[in-house]
Amino acid sequence: MNLNLSAIAVRERAVTLFFILLLVAAGAYAFVMLGRAEDPNFTIKTLTVTTAWPGATAREMQDLVAEPLEKRLQELTWYDRVETTTRPGYAYMMVTLKDSTPPSVVQEEFYQARKKLGDEARNLPSGVFGPFVNDEYSDVSFALYALKAKGMPMRELARQAEVIRQDLLHVPGVKKINILGERPEQIFVEFSFAKLATLGVSAQDIVAALQRQNTVTPAGSIDTHGPRVFIRVDGAYDSVQAIADTPIATTGRTLKLSDIAEVRRGYEDPPTYLIRRQGEPTIMLA
Repeated sequence: MNLNLSAIAVRERAVTLFFILLLVAAGAYAFVMLGRAEDPNFTIKTLTVTTAWPGATAREMQDLVAEPLEKRLQELTWYDRVETTTRPGYAYMMVTLKDSTPPSVVQEEFYQARKKLGDEARNLPSGVFGPFVNDEYSDVSFALYALKAKGMPMRELARQAEVIRQDLLHVPGVKKINILGERPEQIFVEFSFAKLATLGVSAQDIVAALQRQNTVTPAGSIDTHGPRVFIRVDGAYDSVQAIADTPIATTGRTLKLSDIAEVRRGYEDPPTYLIRRQGEPTIMLA
């Protein structure tokens, strides 16, 4: 007996119409309930590792730095591959986990990668910087806010940016806020080599004097019938004037650092990068 669906559909019109309406309703419901997001969540299963070794050749970076790190990374449970690029003094590695890696274990794999790289770092040649791991390079800034104030010093502007940053971190959906364009403060000690030569002082003497003075060392403690009293040797710098008053020993006499050099507070020079808006220095909140 042949089953003719077309004939049955024509004969049982009410049943056919019912199933058609049912399918239309089910399709409309599925379309309405379909998940939609402007920025859908997806898991990045890649991290980057960078190392630096000033003076090394590309071959030395590959053989003595990148290769030992690659071998440790191969111990990861969900390891897939690593792509390494080396050039004189620098190595860049991109580590990728398997596509089948469950999203719930990706952060644990990244943690294990950091541990293994940290353990291997002590075996790298002397003078190597890193490895530096970045597993958040895929973060996307959804908004940029410019902060500027005419006439306000950059350090004060940076403090205001930090206050705003703390407030914005309490906004639902905000995970991280980066402050861009901030110039780090530095203390500059400027001197003339000719003047130092006439006084019998070398630049190394100045550096040694600053290092001796700006130290934080334990001085012990005293046990009393009440709380324990900790002794602290007050010698670390807390102001520009304290640096300027650093004693510098010369042949037969002692001078202040301010007598032979100019000590001033300033900003990183040259700056790593600058951000300007309408020609004025600006700090960005991303």
